[in-house]
Amino acid sequence: MSEAKQASHSGTRRDLLIAGGVAVIALGSSAVGQPARPAASTPLYRTTVDQMIAGWKSKPQEVARAMLAKYGLPEEATPMRLIWHHTGPWKRTEVVNEEIPHNFPRPHTDMLLQAIDYPVPPEKFDELAEFDGSVIAERTKGELAARCDMEEANFLALNLAHDIVTGVRSVAQARQFYAEVMRERRPAEYLQGLRFQVPRTAQGDPDRQLMASR
Repeated sequence: MSEAKQASHSGTRRDLLIAGGVAVIALGSSAVGQPARPAASTPLYRTTVDQMIAGWKSKPQEVARAMLAKYGLPEEATPMRLIWHHTGPWKRTEVVNEEIPHNFPRPHTDMLLQAIDYPVPPEKFDELAEFDGSVIAERTKGELAARCDMEEANFLALNLAHDIVTGVRSVAQARQFYAEVMRERRPAEYLQGLRFQVPRTAQGDPDRQLMASR
């Protein structure tokens, strides 16, 4: 098959996959299935993402476009979500076409989840859940995530989660401080990045075996 025909075949196949509504589209993959993410200026690739989110709800679409502007094109996309891996301080950034009602510290909806590798001690899980229901700790996977409608709020939530885990603040103190920072928009360092060193290796806890292997 000629190079021109191969390119045409690959493009047609991608269009059919998108039109068919596959569950996951690995954008930028080559025709033989090898990762080959194109430059961000590739018209078809950006057009594909824009087409996917064009019909999204207003707020998720706004947040998705903000993440596209900051981090570029995602590694994964479906009709319902965009996912970036290892951008900025984050292990994973995910925007979903969903608005999850959340009243703390004031009514809004959540759709932007951002995760890091972080080992939360099991005895601290209840405190984190009491602090903010949109702070999500996964012991087995060794991840800590925050979900809100803006990246600044996720920075703030994880900075305060770290304060709780390390005993710097109580749950009540963290909740009050969160509300004050969001109202006053300061101190800025809590909103503009993570104030602690993120582990550079996986932090998963596979737990202890209690049954014999089959």
